[in-house]
Amino acid sequence: VQLQASGGGLVQAGGSLRLSCAASGRSFGSRYAMGWFRQAPGKEREFVAAITWSSGSTSNGDHVKGRFTISRGNAKNTVYLQMNSLKPEDTAVYYCAATLRGVVSLSTIDYWGKGTQVTVSS
Repeated sequence: VQLQASGGGLVQAGGSLRLSCAASGRSFGSRYAMGWFRQAPGKEREFVAAITWSSGSTSNGDHVKGRFTISRGNAKNTVYLQMNSLKPEDTAVYYCAATLRGVVSLSTIDYWGKGTQVTVSS
């Protein structure tokens, strides 16, 4: 699976951005799930949000609940991350990720996309 992320950029605090990630390369299977992680300078990579393809169920990290929304496109090979009410602490490189094992976590990711930079100015 190849993952291509886009949509990062510079935004002022309180603003919004939408990230996109397109997946290609193989049959995804019934336990396919996609998600977003982020990594700020000097910090560990952390979970942001995830969506399972079979049910469409979603989950969010505590630090983005109520502000970020993950969704999938009609083509079912694209995932979006709508980020609202952005804060300077959201500044990080955001990574799209996919797993064939049904659960999105740092230990279960099978495929990573190249990151896209999100910078939130105060």
